Amino acid sequence: MSERNRIGGDRRRGLTRRGALAGIAAGGALLAAPATLRAQGRARLRWWSPQASPEQLAAYRFQIERFMAANPGVEVVFEKTSDEGYQPQMAAAFASGEVPNIVTHLPSFAVSDYWSNGLLEPFNEVIEAIGPEKFFPGANDIYEIDRGVYAGTGIGNSAANMLWVRRDLMEKAGIDRIPRTWDELRDACRRMQGGGVYGAPLPYAKNSMTTLTIIGFIHLAGGSVFSPDLEVALDSEATRNALEFYASMRELCPPGATNYSWGESLTAFVSGATATGIYTGRVLINVNKQNPAIADHVTCATYPTISADVAPWTFNDFPSVMIPRQAGDMDATKAFAAFLFDPEGYIRQLHAAPGHVLPVLKTINDDPALSGQRHHPQVSRRGGADGRRRGRGPQPGLGDQGAQAQCEGGRHRRFRRAGRHGSARGAERRECRSRGGRDRPRDRGDHEVVSRRPAWRRRPRAGRAAPLATRWR
Repeated sequence: MSERNRIGGDRRRGLTRRGALAGIAAGGALLAAPATLRAQGRARLRWWSPQASPEQLAAYRFQIERFMAANPGVEVVFEKTSDEGYQPQMAAAFASGEVPNIVTHLPSFAVSDYWSNGLLEPFNEVIEAIGPEKFFPGANDIYEIDRGVYAGTGIGNSAANMLWVRRDLMEKAGIDRIPRTWDELRDACRRMQGGGVYGAPLPYAKNSMTTLTIIGFIHLAGGSVFSPDLEVALDSEATRNALEFYASMRELCPPGATNYSWGESLTAFVSGATATGIYTGRVLINVNKQNPAIADHVTCATYPTISADVAPWTFNDFPSVMIPRQAGDMDATKAFAAFLFDPEGYIRQLHAAPGHVLPVLKTINDDPALSGQRHHPQVSRRGGADGRRRGRGPQPGLGDQGAQAQCEGGRHRRFRRAGRHGSARGAERRECRSRGGRDRPRDRGDHEVVSRRPAWRRRPRAGRAAPLATRWR
């Protein structure tokens, strides 16, 4: 890892398992019993995460420095990993034995895979130290892969496939409500496309975003990847409808969508290159820093479904925290893992990307410091006093949709600070120039993009039942 991706101290003494975990359980934080947390060994802890915007790095630094100040002799170093590249990074670490002590913000299915291969340390002691009663009901069920043993826990909730829209472009196109069905979404994207703006930033590359987005579309079509008995259920009308509709949306996406992953899709919407977006809550903070001119016009809702009788569906993409079994200084590692949920530091993490990472602890959700933004004075909403938010906060029962889904129908919450993502607009322009094409999509008046018969409206092949999509002809 490069030095600029590392945060850490220089202290190198260890701590005892009994003292560390007892201190957390008794006082709610490692600071409760610093005198008992010293041992004869040396502890150097490595923390890996792909979530590393400048604001998040500042929050991590606060947690690390506070932990080390209370525990002389322990060094904690943060090392940034990659969203798309964590699998080979983790594989190399496991193969070499040079594993990090703690890994955060990976998908729960990754935790399940690593656990099933015997690569992770049980997380029960950490959950007990945090306080299992503090979690939202059922929050840890997905990590109970073997009965009574937890492979990890969640460090944040998200709704990774929220629909983001520009109300100003909706008004200009004569659209009076946020799309709720695929019919309405495609029509809205078609009507808003033009004058340098595309309809949507859906990904079409071979990567995790495309995979998870298509899985989401299958659910939005009323289907599922697996049956209740965990049999593969992909051969269904819902899957065919999802793939046909997804293919039909390609003409309403920028040319570079064939290479899009999370960052490119995000910045396509934030930069104003698309009229809609598909992402979690980081859109709010990025828009206000990178493109404040559109901030008053941005809002969000759950992503449209195939029809009104199919319920919305979303997924939590990066919730997990886990400990590799091969990690050294296990007592110190578990103590630090529990310390990440200490209220002051945990709330700073949440404030570093407001709406992007939502709390997994109901005690934090109900903490006035979360909604009052007291730990993050740089974050504010225009029109609000002292950074306090308008409207309702994340509600128990809404899960990973939380505050984001509540944007629909009202003024969204605005934040001035932002994560670190470059502009996709310049890449699109360079691509258009390299092909000798124009630096914009075809306008509606050109009749080249929007009048072509979309693939998802085609007639069924002989011998195949007509898909639901044929009703859109």
